[in-house]
Amino acid sequence: MTDLLDDPASSDGLGWLSYLPTSWTKRGPLIPVLRFSGAIGVITPLRPGLSLSTSASAIEKAFSMRGAKAVAIQINSPGGSAVQSTLIYKRVRALAAEKNLKVYVFAEDVAASGGYLLALAGDEIYADPSSIIGSIGVITATFGLNKLIDKIGVDRRVYTAGASKDTLDIFLPEKPDDVARIKAIQSDVHRAFIDLVKARRGAKIEKAGDTLFNGEFWSGQKAAELGLIDGLSDLRTKMREIYGDEVRLKLVMPSTSWLRRRRGVFAEGGAFDFSFSPGGFAADFISAIEARTLWSRFGL
Repeated sequence: MTDLLDDPASSDGLGWLSYLPTSWTKRGPLIPVLRFSGAIGVITPLRPGLSLSTSASAIEKAFSMRGAKAVAIQINSPGGSAVQSTLIYKRVRALAAEKNLKVYVFAEDVAASGGYLLALAGDEIYADPSSIIGSIGVITATFGLNKLIDKIGVDRRVYTAGASKDTLDIFLPEKPDDVARIKAIQSDVHRAFIDLVKARRGAKIEKAGDTLFNGEFWSGQKAAELGLIDGLSDLRTKMREIYGDEVRLKLVMPSTSWLRRRRGVFAEGGAFDFSFSPGGFAADFISAIEARTLWSRFGL
């Protein structure tokens, strides 16, 4: 009988594995999988939403997984906060560079607006032919209820320190100066988005030109033709194509306890908030409407 201590295969202390059936010990390449799903930045205590604070632990865990050959990301998001989209994007790219791991992104139903910004974190982007891709633009939506309160006889009183503090107040008539300021901010955010798309997609989108940046969105099939994505495929098919049939896909979830998820406990500056208030339920209702509105823009 071969002495395990003399067996070259046992030099790492695992030589005994050679005596087990191959089907028991065969281990294929490991690919951690992150899932970014839902509206971005639409956060209330009972609806955690998608933000850096809710996804950071999973991102760190995926890129720190021993033996990982790459990291795959599934995205199903209609967008939302430009800031949170950018923060998540930056964290993924920073860790990809630090760990020297390639990132593959797979769009599901939709990767639009901030969802597409997240997809730009991928070195390669894939989608289904029927996925919705793009919407590279900025939108601000609100209501005008000033005529309503006049009609029902409500006298609203607002006191501010700062002439522009009541910008976009839905109970006041729209002011041309307010609209001009909002459009200027939108222009800055839009330019940053465009610059990121050009930096990440490079020559792949040159033929399409600036028509890509008018806020329009396309099917996955058309997005591939425009260079917004690299091809049409799904996670399992593409990873098996690249890393072989034995590839192991491991979903990585945020390490958040059930109690923390249910009670809306968020660490901010080292403090935890366990408080409840009736206003929290109202905020959840509004949050649900905002998220529903984002999805409905793409017929979902």
